[in-house]
Formats: sequence, C-alpha cells, structure tokens
Amino acid sequence: MFAACEKIWINAQIASLDSRQPASYGLLTQHALGVSQGLIQNIAPMSAFERARINLNEVEIIDVHGAYLTPGLIDCHTHLIYAGHRAQEFEQRLLGLSYQQIAQQGGGILSTVGATRAASVEQLIELAIPRLKALIAEGVTTLEIKSGYGLDLVTELNILRAARQLAQVFPIRISTTLLGAHALPPDYKNRADAYIDWVCAELIPAAVAENLADAVDVFCEYLAFSPAQTERVLARATDYGLGIHVHAEQLSNQQAATLAASYQAWSADHLEYLDEAGVAAMAKARTVATLLPIAFYFLGETQRPPIDLLRRYQVPMAVATDFNPGTAPLVSLRLAMNMACTLFRLTPEEALAGVTRHAALALGLENKIGQLATGLAADFIVWNIQHPAELAYQVGVNPIKQRVFAGELTYV
Repeated sequence: MFAACEKIWINAQIASLDSRQPASYGLLTQHALGVSQGLIQNIAPMSAFERARINLNEVEIIDVHGAYLTPGLIDCHTHLIYAGHRAQEFEQRLLGLSYQQIAQQGGGILSTVGATRAASVEQLIELAIPRLKALIAEGVTTLEIKSGYGLDLVTELNILRAARQLAQVFPIRISTTLLGAHALPPDYKNRADAYIDWVCAELIPAAVAENLADAVDVFCEYLAFSPAQTERVLARATDYGLGIHVHAEQLSNQQAATLAASYQAWSADHLEYLDEAGVAAMAKARTVATLLPIAFYFLGETQRPPIDLLRRYQVPMAVATDFNPGTAPLVSLRLAMNMACTLFRLTPEEALAGVTRHAALALGLENKIGQLATGLAADFIVWNIQHPAELAYQVGVNPIKQRVFAGELTYV
C-alpha cells in the first residue's frame, strides 16, 4: 500500500479521531501515514512501513520524530465576511445595555448590514483575508462562512461570492451557508412574513442558481424569526436539496432545535436554552449540537447548554468560533476549544472531536474530512506537543510544525 503513495509521514503519534479506534483520541502510536492525490492512502504501524521501505525509492518520506498528527481543524460556524465593526457596542454592554436593547436601538446585526451593503466583493474579500489567515495559521483547514449581513439580494450573494473566491485563493475548504433570515432589514420593518416570502421566492433560488450555497441557516429567536417563519425557510431549502443549520435556543427556548431535527438538519447551534425534548429530537435525527462558547463568554451569559443531557443522548457536539463582529469577535478556534472546556466543561478529547469529527458531521462532510482514515482527505496538522489535550489547554503559543492540506505542505 505504501508503494502507491507520493509522500509518507513516519514516526508519528496519530490522534486519528477515528471513532472506530478504541484508544482515547483514536490514538495510533508509532505509525506512518501515506498520501496520494490529496487523499490518505494508508495508515499503518512503523513495522509495516519498514518492511515496505526497500521499494520506496521514489517516495518523499517525512520523519516527524514522534510528533502528533491530528485532522485539520474545522470551524463549522462563522460569519467571517462583513464590513465595519461594532466596538462601540462592546462598550455599551459594559455600560449596562443588553444585546436586545442595542438591537432595538438600531445596533446589532443591522449596523453591520449597513456597512456591508456599502462594500464591494473585492472590499469584502480584502477585509476577510486577515481573519482567514489567522484561522489558517492555527490549524484550520475547513471553514464554514455564512452570509446574513446583506439582507438584500446583491449583498447576500456578494458575501457568498467572496467566500467562494477565498476558497480558490487559499489552501482551505470553505462551506457556504445562506443566512438570509438573520434579521429583519429596515426596508421590511414590521413585515417579517413578507421578508420570509422574499427569502423563499427570490433569495434561495438565486443562490442556488449560481451554486453559491451549500446550506441555509435561520436565526430562530423572539427578536428574529418565529418557528413558523423558520419552518418556511427550511422547507424551501429542502426543496432545493440544501443542508440545514439553525441558530437555536440561544436566548430563549423556541423549540427551534426540535424543528431543525424534524428537517434532518446538519446542526442546531448555540443551544443555551435547549430542553430535553429538543435533545431527544436531535439525537434521533443525528443533528449535531454546535456549541459556541466565545459568544457565551463575550455576552456574559450564565445559562450553559445542557452538556450532560447531550452526552446522555449521545448527541455529537461540535465546537466553533461563531466569529462575528458583534457577539464573538475573537478569531481563534483553539480559544473556542479552551472555552468549551473551561466554560461548558467539555473534556479536551470532546473539544478536539468537536473541531474535527463532529464539525465535519455538522457540515455534511463526514465522509470527506474530520478524521485520519484511509480514503479521507489528507488534511492534517503536525503538532509539537506531548499530548493532544494541550490543544485545548494552552492558547497563544502556536505549536504547529506542519500544516498539510490535500496532501501538500502549506504556509500562509
């Protein structure tokens, strides 16, 4: 099998995150990993590599001297592309205003909408590049990017176009999500049903016509869209064969997770107010619970997602940054891992699974990425660490030795 490889990484401790492996982290000690045409061709003990070595004269061999390999990290919930900033709202919250009060005064999402509508695709790309590079630099190889800061046809599509263009320029996989139902734009004030009509009749078909969206998302919340309005968008997305995410149970329990599960959603996200009925529905549908601890931290929330219930029902838990200008402006998936442990009490192994195997499941990509196994994409990181728990334990020091994307060493 190694003879068919183009490159082989040897003397590796492979934290495969492969659920079929019995050891913690799916750990394979003293193994070799072979790559061909961007895919993992073979993973085997070093003894098997040594037996095959005599026939490997043309193969590039990379000795990592006992370093750890993990799958490339996956940030499965971001709002990476936007214009403007909301630093003043950070200050307002510290002076006592709530998220809801700021939104009611014209701040929040709508303030970003105004700045983003005024930006061109080129400007949106330029603004997004430093954020993207920061994630790439700490080991992210797959990224989800949502629209939602346009709330009109031109800008929503421009955000998705910008995301597609970033994927063509940088060594990263980008999954795009149409979040047209993010907030009610000023031009539809007090006409939420009419806006949802427009999202279903015009926006979704336009995004599909240009192949710009892999999925849709809806912010189902009392200050955004009702469950009935959310369901209309989910039904329309299903008609077009799009994946489904839902911002669910962040500020109140709207039974949005149960609704998402009824549409076989890839993920329900936030989930601070999720109840047992919602957990049970998600478990039955295998809908991923995407946890967003940076937003929880940044907003000073106190109600945590029901982690013990999610464990009991064996609901897969992903972890993501929710990077956005208002409620999670911190561009670090490793920080999100740490916060998932310290604030939500995940174990480091759960946090790493949350940014690899379960994050892939949350994007409908579980058959391509998220684990180190034969036939999956050769997206992985070589880390200068002594134990995989270090990836959630320490933030601010970058222990990456190599970043491999589609079988190639990459640097940004």
